[in-house]
Amino acid sequence: MAASAAGDAVFRSIKASNSVSDEQLSILHFLYGKNFERAMRILDQGGVQRIVGIPSGRAVYQVAGESKNSDQYLCFAEHHCTCYAFFYETVNRGEQLCCKHQLAARMADAHKLYKEDKISDEQLALLLFKH
Repeated sequence: MAASAAGDAVFRSIKASNSVSDEQLSILHFLYGKNFERAMRILDQGGVQRIVGIPSGRAVYQVAGESKNSDQYLCFAEHHCTCYAFFYETVNRGEQLCCKHQLAARMADAHKLYKEDKISDEQLALLLFKH
């Protein structure tokens, strides 16, 4: 999928330079459309948390929905999200490259714009099991 590879390249570039240009934002908006706009709102609200298991260092992102009182979703930013839209629009129908929560997690990761919590690997496993 060329569009997915283009998005991956832009995120790698953003992460490497720790900055984002207007051109990169335009490319991401073109590729991801409404989901990118929604992801930026989540990021602006501080809705991304990185949860790291100790001692393994494995990490997952917990991402809020757009409203403050909405659900929290677990994301492996490049691969999976527990939200309904991921399964419906991305996996099932193939209408989107990824969901807004994945985009918020990827942008947060690229800029280190997340709150980080460290928990035991056992607690991380239980968290993943619940979702």
